[in-house]
Amino acid sequence: MASKAKNNQQLSKQGSSFEVPKRGIIGNLFFYLALFLTKLLTRFRVKGQENLPDIPYVLAANHVTLVDGMWICAGLPKAHQDVFTAIAGSDLKTDYGLFGHIMIRVGRAITIDRFGNPVRGLIMAKKAVDEGYLLLIHPEGTRSCDGKLGELHNGSAYISQKTNRPLVPVYIHGGYKIFSRHMPVPYPIDGKRFARKRLTIEYGQPLMPENYGNVDEMTEELRNWYLARQNQGLKV
Repeated sequence: MASKAKNNQQLSKQGSSFEVPKRGIIGNLFFYLALFLTKLLTRFRVKGQENLPDIPYVLAANHVTLVDGMWICAGLPKAHQDVFTAIAGSDLKTDYGLFGHIMIRVGRAITIDRFGNPVRGLIMAKKAVDEGYLLLIHPEGTRSCDGKLGELHNGSAYISQKTNRPLVPVYIHGGYKIFSRHMPVPYPIDGKRFARKRLTIEYGQPLMPENYGNVDEMTEELRNWYLARQNQGLKV
């Protein structure tokens, strides 16, 4: 309890300096190249863009690939793309070599220690939203092992409630079949049918923090939204 209280106190403080990482020339080059290939090699669709609120807000998405953030950002209006940032595990830099470093640049990621104390990363994430950025968080904290939803952490609901900004649920349909954690490279083509695989990014109606008594209630609502899409599927 004392540790949790200490973390809450730290999260309530504002850092003295903060800057969202820049994508830069290399990051932009890889972003637009990967987006071009995604649209060329998959049946890429966006659903629910009309649900997106005014900037800033928090995006909470299921996690199925290493490039989820790129796909989610690609489905946003240009003005929203310009202020996009995401939370990513610091191990993306240490365990995935050059590819991981590129993904950090492409996603303009705020890194967080998934295996230690995440407070510093959450402080930076909250400040990003306070300063007008939209923030992507994967509540599962890691990629799915089987394409199904895993246990949710309440970090996205916490940031939403602390900043008093909407939480937009996002579901990635088809991503696991294209680039699961068990694949060394993406497989956008269905080899049996010789057809492009479907990839759909769905943005749901925003969850407003004032409508929930605590972060657990908000996270449970988020879970129910995910499960409805997982169980019913999406017809495009």
